[in-house]
Amino acid sequence: MLQKGCMYCDEVCAHRDSLMIKICDFNLGTLYLFRDQKNLGRCILAAKEHYTDITEMTPEVLHEFWDEVVTVANAVHRAFNPDKINYASYADTVKHLHIHIVPKYIGGPNWNGPFSDADPKFLSDEEYAKIIETFKKELGK
Repeated sequence: MLQKGCMYCDEVCAHRDSLMIKICDFNLGTLYLFRDQKNLGRCILAAKEHYTDITEMTPEVLHEFWDEVVTVANAVHRAFNPDKINYASYADTVKHLHIHIVPKYIGGPNWNGPFSDADPKFLSDEEYAKIIETFKKELGK
């Protein structure tokens, strides 16, 4: 079930679109490229249905959703060769289950600490398009 007024449930959301660009859909999740690319390949997998916590999912749905997270992580590893990927789910204010998938690089921003939204790195439309095409190629989408 979708929840009106939720940035991930609403078909059109200017706030969401200011932060991220849709890459593709999976069965249970929608993958977005985060506009701040200081961590090359940073993305978010948001559940298509409105869950506020993983405890609301059945074990089968939870397993399939995490399989999608792993599929995205494998694509990030192949495409961008990070030294580590950080995963996070906060949803304190955006009460919709979404997983941050944040590649980290030795010597790069926030290495050896939690990722941060400080000092964002924004790209050109062409650079975003290239990253999105790389994701789609790696995901077979």
